[in-house]
Amino acid sequence: MILAKGPVRSREKRTCEEPDFSDMVILLVSPEISLVDEPVKIQASGLPPEKVITLRAWLKDEKGQIFHSRAFYKTDMEGNVDLETSPATGGDFHGVCPMGLFWSLKPVIPFLRLMKRDVMGSPFSLHLELYTLLVLTPLPEDSPAATKVIERWYTAPGVQRTLIREGRVRGALFLPPGEGPFPGVIDMFGGVGGLIEFRSSLLASRGFASLALAYFAYDDLPGYLGEMDLKYFEEAAQFLCAHPKVSSDGIGVVAICKGAEIALAMASYLPQVAATVCINGTNAVNGNSLIYGDLALSGIPYKAERFLITDFGSLSLLNFLDDPGKPEHQDSILPLEKARGPILFLVGDKDENYNSLFFAREANARAVKYGKKDVYLRCYPGAGHLLEPPGSPFCSASQSTFFPLPLTWGGELVAHCRAQETSWKELQEFLRKNVRCSRRNKL
Repeated sequence: MILAKGPVRSREKRTCEEPDFSDMVILLVSPEISLVDEPVKIQASGLPPEKVITLRAWLKDEKGQIFHSRAFYKTDMEGNVDLETSPATGGDFHGVCPMGLFWSLKPVIPFLRLMKRDVMGSPFSLHLELYTLLVLTPLPEDSPAATKVIERWYTAPGVQRTLIREGRVRGALFLPPGEGPFPGVIDMFGGVGGLIEFRSSLLASRGFASLALAYFAYDDLPGYLGEMDLKYFEEAAQFLCAHPKVSSDGIGVVAICKGAEIALAMASYLPQVAATVCINGTNAVNGNSLIYGDLALSGIPYKAERFLITDFGSLSLLNFLDDPGKPEHQDSILPLEKARGPILFLVGDKDENYNSLFFAREANARAVKYGKKDVYLRCYPGAGHLLEPPGSPFCSASQSTFFPLPLTWGGELVAHCRAQETSWKELQEFLRKNVRCSRRNKL
């Protein structure tokens, strides 16, 4: 718990009847050091009763860019504010929202996305500031009445990270502390490419052996995503199953966007995959063709002429993917009924990057048609495309390496971030239930 004190600055001259609240303001935060997917309790006391105040949060990312948020509160009759019970009256959100200052962090420079790259070396240092006035500017000139700094980590103590260069496989393996064996998970992201590790480090912090797998635009992998060879992903699955600290009974796969398409292909064709979580993905091969030995699935052509440019100048890909139900696209649909294990689709119904709810419903209908009973769909009203672990602030649009305009992700602040809290728990429960973890035979 952090206790921060400071003088209350006022632009008005105090009268003899007014109590002096200088040095009485207390800002409490608990815990002061935590993983980013853990909630934080924020309270303030020692303030004038029924006074409007501003709580502001800010941090610098690893490139020095500032992300900030603020909310206005009215103190109670005792001069207290408790974010678990006190409603925000305005600012970046309103209503009772204990984690709202974290959820609503946004960049000073538009269309930047907050993403942790170095998950092992340092946390995000989040600054919380209390002002006894309304703060309307992004960078206030007034001094805060109280401040504190908390640490938000992406890796729990004892988690180990190893860069992987095994055969063609490129990635980073995160192992929980202990001897294991641990349930193994392959973790992939989408069209941004590169190696993204923050979800894997959190999964390892929660007891999974997680391989953050890159598949293009990283190291000696191709700079762009061309033909997708499922043999590469099979090699990654074999590597993870063979690791001495990973259960050999089968692995899980967690992926979003284009990665979710690949995850569904892995589930359909690879016997190592015991459970699959597809976050806002599709039910067919799109754009890039998929090969696996003698098997070849042509990608459904993208419809670039359907791009929409929003009023904010970002690009919506909502209609970029064609309907896989058309007769000419039947051979591109992934045969999920062949999957060894269960499949969980996590979907935001306000996704503006993919029509992911439509694709998930199509996948579910196919499962019913072929008698596969362990395909599940969880739809989150108001959630957008970037369903990430809790603590990841809401991002409605951000810059993209492969497009000239920022991409629109969609969603509504509070609904989306609550969906992140719920889906993160459901994702872990699904993996723990369906990725078995047996002891290996000792030689």
